[in-house]
Amino acid sequence: MFKELKVINSRPAPFQFYTADELWTNDHTSKQMLEYHLNETIDASSRNKQFIDRSVEWIVSHFGVDKNTEIADFGCGPGLYTTKLAERGAIVTGIDFSDNSLKYAKQVAAEKGLKINYVLTNYLDFETTNSFDLITMIMCDYCVLSPEQRKIMLSKFNSLLKPDGSVLLDVYSLNSFNQKKEAATYELNQLNGFWSPDDYYCFVNTFKYEKEKVILDKYTIIDESRKRTVYNWLQCYSKDSLKNEFEENGFYVEGLYSDVAGKPFTSESTEFAIVAKKF
Repeated sequence: MFKELKVINSRPAPFQFYTADELWTNDHTSKQMLEYHLNETIDASSRNKQFIDRSVEWIVSHFGVDKNTEIADFGCGPGLYTTKLAERGAIVTGIDFSDNSLKYAKQVAAEKGLKINYVLTNYLDFETTNSFDLITMIMCDYCVLSPEQRKIMLSKFNSLLKPDGSVLLDVYSLNSFNQKKEAATYELNQLNGFWSPDDYYCFVNTFKYEKEKVILDKYTIIDESRKRTVYNWLQCYSKDSLKNEFEENGFYVEGLYSDVAGKPFTSESTEFAIVAKKF
């Protein structure tokens, strides 16, 4: 037992493991994530409805979205943004690897008579011959990726954008990193049964990596039949570190904002958004 507890509480190297499929393709957890997405009152898997409405209004205005605008939303989930942008007349593609989320998004599109192209795949593997005026990745999805994966994404964005196209995404700030504390907890059916329909115990370890400005929430879930570990990585940024990362991968920064609803940038924000174009 002592050796097992040492393993459970061990600190991996930054981005050593990638377990996104446990959240998004596992049948039980993906249904739980969909419920969080669709809860309009909280900022969990998606932001609350009022924020999304304000965000879409700003996106439409800032990027001049009309019936000729082609948009790709990476990590679209149940289509909370893609649906609203398609209602504004945009030509929309949504990419996600949660089958449950895309089934819901497709159902909504069908009910509203919207033509939205939904693609079920890990967005790291997404390929198309189409090009886009705007690429979005919202809810700090970019932060869960390793440095190598982020290079892949930025290269993909660069190749998929039209000459004057833009990328809009948001990230966690250094304020978010500084506010987070390392911790270790242990709980029966942690997160109210999020990880399994059956009883389980979950160890949650929060680690901070000062040099890399990375946070890890490590979940070790133990039920009667198995043990599994889910790693939730979050890369945090200063405005300079994010700007440098984009510039090193073929982009220039057009603007920084406190959120994807266009709020003016402030260094006090726990998140911020970037608008970038390729060189």
